[in-house]
Amino acid sequence: MDKNRAPRITIVGSFMTDLMSRSPRLPSPGETVMGGPFKMGPGGKGTNQAVTAARLGAEVNIVASLGNDEFGNMAYDTLSKEGIGVGFVKQVDGVSTGAALIIVDDSGGENMIVVAPGSNSFLGVDDVERAREVIESSDCVVMQLEIPLPTVEYCAELAHGAGARVVLDPAPAPNKPLGDELLHFVDVLTPNENEASLISGIEVTDLASAEQAARSLVNRGCGTVIITMGSSGVLAFDGNEVLHVPAFNVKAVDTTGAGDAFNGALAVSLAEAKDLHEACVFASAVAGISVTRIGTSVAIPHREEVCEFLRGKHLS
Repeated sequence: MDKNRAPRITIVGSFMTDLMSRSPRLPSPGETVMGGPFKMGPGGKGTNQAVTAARLGAEVNIVASLGNDEFGNMAYDTLSKEGIGVGFVKQVDGVSTGAALIIVDDSGGENMIVVAPGSNSFLGVDDVERAREVIESSDCVVMQLEIPLPTVEYCAELAHGAGARVVLDPAPAPNKPLGDELLHFVDVLTPNENEASLISGIEVTDLASAEQAARSLVNRGCGTVIITMGSSGVLAFDGNEVLHVPAFNVKAVDTTGAGDAFNGALAVSLAEAKDLHEACVFASAVAGISVTRIGTSVAIPHREEVCEFLRGKHLS
């Protein structure tokens, strides 16, 4: 990458309208719990990652599918105000914009989320093809699994073939194992513990099992695997070196969207040619700040805040 220009990041992914309420605890099956105030705002893994990259100084484009409705209009406003390129965002008639129903536990910030994909299911291979030029000229292309898998597979092969670094956040966790052919085109895979367990077939419960899972996935074709483990930090393996980056010691009030903040920041840092350890520390700082705030996109910090945080904080 030319150091005289901003990193070029393309996000191929989702927009969701976040419908959120806080609760004194997460309900058990069949149980009704009285919650706190209701909040609505922009979200979705793709959008959160795009906002993160833009606030950290990257030149960002997003390839996405919206409904032709009020939520879709909100998405355009959100993305445009953040300076994100929307030239490859389409609106589909007769289909609702995606939505995420979120409950956040007041005591520890943990969450339960149900996603109604809506228009995100209509993001197709033809949409990726229309964005071919911007994808091929990107330093980093980021995808998630809130869009159809064939679209992810096509985009990964296209971007990888053009020399862009492909980052895949395999969330929500897939219903079936990801194919080795897809993993071959993924330069960086970023599952959490649950996703790593499902994809690798190795139950991830601690750092040792996380390393096993990461090694297994690299052996299947991934360039690098980074497993995010909440308060246990991050375990990364690039085929040669195993790294553990401890979590920052922060008071979490809402963990929703932390993984998206991590992925958006990771993409920027890697596009800036930072090494794996430095990139993981930077991304962990961005995610750490985000969990101290309520919401998803609205909780994402700007670069100046991250730099100040890193100057004043120490890893736990």
